[in-house]
Amino acid sequence: MKKDSPKMDDRTESKVIGQAARKNFPAFLSGVLKNRFVLYGISILAFLILWDFIAILKVFGAFMPRPEEVVKYLGVMMVDPLAGRTLPLHLWASLQRVFIGFAISVLIGVPVGLFMALNPYVNSIVKPVFDLLKPMPPISWISLAILWFGIGETSKVFIIIIGAIVPCIINSFNGIRLVDPELYDVVRMLGGKRRQEIWQVTFPAAFPAIFAGIQISLSVAWTCVLAAELVGAREGMGFIIILGMNLSRPSMIIGGMAVIALTAWLLAVSVSWLEKWVCPWKREIQ
Repeated sequence: MKKDSPKMDDRTESKVIGQAARKNFPAFLSGVLKNRFVLYGISILAFLILWDFIAILKVFGAFMPRPEEVVKYLGVMMVDPLAGRTLPLHLWASLQRVFIGFAISVLIGVPVGLFMALNPYVNSIVKPVFDLLKPMPPISWISLAILWFGIGETSKVFIIIIGAIVPCIINSFNGIRLVDPELYDVVRMLGGKRRQEIWQVTFPAAFPAIFAGIQISLSVAWTCVLAAELVGAREGMGFIIILGMNLSRPSMIIGGMAVIALTAWLLAVSVSWLEKWVCPWKREIQ
């Protein structure tokens, strides 16, 4: 009796493997496309391709550099000083202003929002003034800030505080007011007192909203520092952007914008990690 040749067995096995691979490929592709990191990569790649395509077609004339030109110019700014400072030093100057103004905003805004929500008398005193000043854009304060504090650091930090304190107050206030009343009923049924309600229910339940306000405040702080640095600054990322405009160097402008976006994103991720550590009970919606 003749046995099947090994070659025939190999062919059959390869054929079976190929059929199985083709059969499972749609499921594999679906699994890959459901991975958020893959989707992030696709999104960024598509954006860069579209950007490069627009630059090649010169939709905006000569003032839209290609992505590779921006990267090269960023490398140049890392070593060649602008107004006596390299790019990292300009970034650090802006970060210092953001951190100071943001920290002051959080230290003032969060307690004010909490007291407004917990004490009706504080709310009655503070809320009318806050509602009057809240709609005013921080940029409108730049002229007054320069008149009051000059063109030094104080005026820039003041603008950041004016803008960043609003989200802290609003989210802290709403975080307390929107706590589920049933949680208080549970504490009262167990014999809890007012102090226990505040420390064991109110604050833990409001922490996610408070951190959301802190994240928004951080983003607003970046917006405000750039606006403040566009006027009378000799260092910082806003200074780089306005200098690029004056020198007609779009690579400098877009490079500065890219550094600002990346830095703001890293700071937001850091705040998100801190939030997960401080309030791990927060539920995430997938």
